[in-house]
Amino acid sequence: MSLRVLRIELRRSVAPWAGVVVLASALAFLYLVDAAWWRGSTAWTAQWTTLALWTRGLLFYLWPIAVGLGALQGLRDHRSRMAELLTSTPRPARHRAATLAGATAITLASAFSLLVLMGAVQVVANAGYTHLGWLPISLVGALSLVAGAVLGMGAGRALPSVLTPPALAMGAFVFTVLMHTSLGRTETATTTGVTTTEPNQVSLLSPAVEEVRDVLVTLSAAVHVGQTVWLLGMAATGFALLVAATPRTRLIALTPVLAGAALALLVLPSDPRRMYVVDEAAAELVCDGPVCVTRTHQARLAGLAGPGKEALRLLHGALGGQAPVSIRENTAVLPDGSMPQWSREAVLFDFDDEIIAAAEGEELTVALIAQGMVPGCFPVGWSGTGRDEFARTVAVGWVLGDLRPLPGTYPAGLRREADAETRPVWTELKALPRSEQLSRINATRAAALSCEGDAFDVLSGGAPR
Repeated sequence: MSLRVLRIELRRSVAPWAGVVVLASALAFLYLVDAAWWRGSTAWTAQWTTLALWTRGLLFYLWPIAVGLGALQGLRDHRSRMAELLTSTPRPARHRAATLAGATAITLASAFSLLVLMGAVQVVANAGYTHLGWLPISLVGALSLVAGAVLGMGAGRALPSVLTPPALAMGAFVFTVLMHTSLGRTETATTTGVTTTEPNQVSLLSPAVEEVRDVLVTLSAAVHVGQTVWLLGMAATGFALLVAATPRTRLIALTPVLAGAALALLVLPSDPRRMYVVDEAAAELVCDGPVCVTRTHQARLAGLAGPGKEALRLLHGALGGQAPVSIRENTAVLPDGSMPQWSREAVLFDFDDEIIAAAEGEELTVALIAQGMVPGCFPVGWSGTGRDEFARTVAVGWVLGDLRPLPGTYPAGLRREADAETRPVWTELKALPRSEQLSRINATRAAALSCEGDAFDVLSGGAPR
């Protein structure tokens, strides 16, 4: 395929428009919708891995568009009524197919690359941890667009009807929906009795990925390999359909995609914990004395070290030998619906915790004390406020010697409710002898760290429930 032929193909085909539509659609989703990809440490412009995963997530919508536009491109010879004329020329059909597929592949890959590049410019300014582990995620994303478009071209050539492009686009969209709902999910019950769903092996045949919930999570190497095999089979079938001239050869052309799916399912992991895995290099701890963060957030260590050491000093002064001795960013990635796991020796925190996220200086010290005293027992993936917040407020007040609202963006109504609930407990606690205060605080902290009782009930002097 010469550059001259390629330039002509780019001018006379819908290939450039396919790239424009894909890029414009992606940017519209990212910039016009206020969604999770703009928030916290998992924002699409915050880290390299989250950039790659969020842009892959957009393939839920972009991949069906690419398949439909590919089918439209495959109808070109039929629409121009040149099919018989082209078969009579000495130029092999595979040369014409390569030119047609190559032009679309270049524009779609370029559009996806531009999308990633726009995010990368912002990641460079925000992220302190640079690595190449995100690159396979994005490369497979670009390949999925190309493979989907080539498959659409082949299907459009084999089924030359005006209904083929919209039918294929809708079919591709239904496929991605099913891969992320019923067919691609397995229902499980957690140890807490909460029923949840996890992705299964079949879901990995979708070009899109799960929503990004943890900055330390990435796709495993087995997922990259399996998806690449599947997509190459898909592209091979599309190309074979482009050059096939008889019904028999069109049936034979389906072999690569079927073989690719079978081989991919042999390679793709079946355990959800081997699909989305912790990036060990990103989770490596970087420390300033007893205060540690992951390498991903090493740029935030300077602002955390001072308040963290002060929090440890205050906790030791209040709890003595029962106090935690370090502060660490939490690197545990647990399934949704499971209970969090806390430590007596270390204050574990997450930069996306509401009480930590916006806190600085003295407020950050208070937030870390709160996390060390009553870290909270909501199941993973859940959010909200409850009696743990009341216990946390009183416990922090006991350490600091003054009952005060905790850091965070809690509504005024909740603050008034917290004050009404905590003030009597605070008054009762302060009226006790020091030894009894310490005993009740230690019992409260034990209930909170184990998530096996109501910390506020214990703090109030009642039996755990």
